[in-house]
Amino acid sequence: MGDTYATVKVAAIQAASVFLDREASTDKACALIREAGRNGARVIGLPESFIPAHPVWYHHHAATGAIANKLSVELFKNSVEIPGPQIAQLCAAARDANAYVMIGVCEKMPNTFGTMFNTQVYIGPDGQLIGKHQKIMPTVGERLVHTGGYGDTFGAFQTEFGPVSGLICGENSNPLAIFALTAEHTRIHVMSWPCHFPVSGDPLRNRVAIDSQAFAQMSKAFVISACGTVDEDTIRMLEPTPEAEKFLRSADCCGGSMIVSPMSRIIAGPLGPEEGILYADCNLEQGVQMKLRHDFAGHYNRPDIFKLEINRSAPRLYTEQGGPSAAAIGSSINTPAIEHQPEPRSFLGGPVDGEKD
Repeated sequence: MGDTYATVKVAAIQAASVFLDREASTDKACALIREAGRNGARVIGLPESFIPAHPVWYHHHAATGAIANKLSVELFKNSVEIPGPQIAQLCAAARDANAYVMIGVCEKMPNTFGTMFNTQVYIGPDGQLIGKHQKIMPTVGERLVHTGGYGDTFGAFQTEFGPVSGLICGENSNPLAIFALTAEHTRIHVMSWPCHFPVSGDPLRNRVAIDSQAFAQMSKAFVISACGTVDEDTIRMLEPTPEAEKFLRSADCCGGSMIVSPMSRIIAGPLGPEEGILYADCNLEQGVQMKLRHDFAGHYNRPDIFKLEINRSAPRLYTEQGGPSAAAIGSSINTPAIEHQPEPRSFLGGPVDGEKD
């Protein structure tokens, strides 16, 4: 009889954050997750930085200006701790939906000021937090508010359907990141995208289409691209100039969510700038068919010529030795500058040779 491979219904949620409102954005995300679950989705992707918003104001305002500073302070005040109450809400929604959920948040470390990560959160259908991925390289204006993550949060994770992975925005065109996830045998990949791109670049939907189909071609995985969009409250709070407002209202400015098969074909979408949920049935056996032609982490590569090494450790900037004060500090503050310890997770892959897990 041989092996059988599931057909998995997946969903890409395209929606606008409740701009810089952590609690309301969480409530909206949970309602959308439950809706997708009621419609049978077992893997659900949501946009980048959906809770509480993406720092798109840097595309329209001076980085050190009053408007940008005001919005950045609100971003920190509304950022998410992992674990924390917003994560608990999302876990409950994933359990109700009986689905794997991948959602973008702006993450801050407990008991700290200032440092934030652009993070993708992974939750299982049992309502348990699987792990997270912190964007390795913040892009353009993100660099003013986000720090980069490390290899300790990179990688595919195991599901009942096999390995599933995710990356954030520009990471989805990083050749080494794509190869690493291909080598971890990802079968379903979630791309989280912001609500719009800078005014000087390609329209968001163009990049989404190119990167989604390219990732599918190289990895032979199904790709779920979940894009953000903007609403009237977002435009109002951004305080745009007339020219910037015209850009924000352009149909090319935002949206473009889609789902792509391992054959690089778009099987759902793309959406326009409107809010909505895309669905697709993903027959995982297509991955077998396509990898028989090109398995870039197997017979269609040459490990004697090409080799990639991943460092899954995180550096420690600040350490102390001895004394009760050091223990007290370590127990009350958890930041990457002191003891950046990843939460328990079930990502595939282990530490690099010679390192302890």
